Amino acid sequence: MIPNLNLVPFVSVDNMMKLVLRVGVENFIAGLAEYVEADFRRWACFDKTPRVASHSAEGVIELMPTSDGRTYGFKYVNGHPKNAREGRQTVTAFGVLSDVGTGYPVLMSEMTILTALRTAATSAVAARHLAPRDAGCMAIIGNGAQAEFQALAFKALLGIRRFRLHDIDPAATAKCVRNLAGQGVETVPCRSAEEAVAGAQIVTTATADKQRATILTDNMVGAGLHINAVGGDCPGKTELHRDILLRSDIFVEYAPQTRIEGEIQQLPADHQVTELWQVMTGAAAGRRRDAQQITLFDSVGFATEDFSALRYLRDVLAGTGLYQDLDMLADPDEPRDLFGMILRSARPAELGAAM
Repeated sequence: MIPNLNLVPFVSVDNMMKLVLRVGVENFIAGLAEYVEADFRRWACFDKTPRVASHSAEGVIELMPTSDGRTYGFKYVNGHPKNAREGRQTVTAFGVLSDVGTGYPVLMSEMTILTALRTAATSAVAARHLAPRDAGCMAIIGNGAQAEFQALAFKALLGIRRFRLHDIDPAATAKCVRNLAGQGVETVPCRSAEEAVAGAQIVTTATADKQRATILTDNMVGAGLHINAVGGDCPGKTELHRDILLRSDIFVEYAPQTRIEGEIQQLPADHQVTELWQVMTGAAAGRRRDAQQITLFDSVGFATEDFSALRYLRDVLAGTGLYQDLDMLADPDEPRDLFGMILRSARPAELGAAM
């Protein structure tokens, strides 16, 4: 895929959309999900650190780095809820994958679309281990940019085909219903969160406002439910009433980060949680044979998931031609002669004028 190591393949938004449609949305999510789970299963291989965040009154800008010792990856991502009111995306992102041995980047990509895909894939991967085995109906509360991806991920990985939808903005729900038409699922618009949750075995919350909100109250959560809490992902931003957390078995990606950003920021720092890799490797239990158990995946997004997404993208991209080569790495004939490379690049007339 990379004939010249000094040229870096770049996947634009346009090429990402073409690639996803060529592979198929559900196939893309399913393939990405396998990479996500494979990397969780080798958790010990990764450098792990909470994301580096710069918060402001308007939102947050973050860097999310990790490495498995052979490959390094990072994502730049923002979260600005007010952007939606101005016709902009709430979340935008790009990412880089690099070779640890040389330090050279080997892939750059847009990650606004890719993050939406990996978030949904991670949710569904977690639900395979945590949701009731007989789940057939899912509520999605918050029908913004993530909703359709969540629905198709749970269809692809868990066979869920009935979705009860609610958003405080009816236009968002109408958009979601319209986009999921013809996708092999049934959508039921609901007038309230309470109505959406009724009859669902899985509930996803994916709201955007940067505040301590109560999207789910304690009385809305019955025995046996699996909650996929996606929207609470920064300090001061939550979606669930604290009493729900006290009744649930809580699963997280990386506890030091989730305690800062997730629903569990409402709880004492020593409250028991289980990291998802422990469930996947059999080191801890996930969904038990207990009809009363409430499981909560307190998802804030972690760097290994972006690493997995970039790794999957690199592999699925091969042979497609759906990328551009960027000339972004200097390549002097003599590695120490960077200035000479600049001089030799000038045409004779330009060089004379510079003298």
